[in-house]
Amino acid sequence: MSFGRLERSQGPQPMSDINMTPLVDVMLVLVVILIMTAPLLVGAVKVDLPRSEGTSVAGNTAFIALSIDKSGQVFVGEQPLQAGPLVSALETAARQNPETEVQLRADSAVPYGRVVEVMGAAHKAGLYRIGFVAEVAQPAVP
Repeated sequence: MSFGRLERSQGPQPMSDINMTPLVDVMLVLVVILIMTAPLLVGAVKVDLPRSEGTSVAGNTAFIALSIDKSGQVFVGEQPLQAGPLVSALETAARQNPETEVQLRADSAVPYGRVVEVMGAAHKAGLYRIGFVAEVAQPAVP
């Protein structure tokens, strides 16, 4: 009976390469998430901001002043108008100059729905530049 040398087989060697499969899987998941969320990030509201180097307002822009009082009555300048004449006045302003800005002054007690109706009338007439006018808040005195 002879005893020989017992040979041991070496165990698995540590892997020195980077496994790219999990990295590719994570990147593909991120791409899918980006593709799904990108359409949601696009705003539906189109805003036409004026371009200015200073804070002064250009005085040569055409505008029409609309006011809504507490009761929901709409005024163009100082003249009260109902829905039909309002739309025709806005259409006339849009025909004269399509870049006419609507300066909307609404009382704080006016329901939001009434303001949206007036904005809809302006859009229907072809006026898409609407500015909301508000009073400047006074700083609090300590």
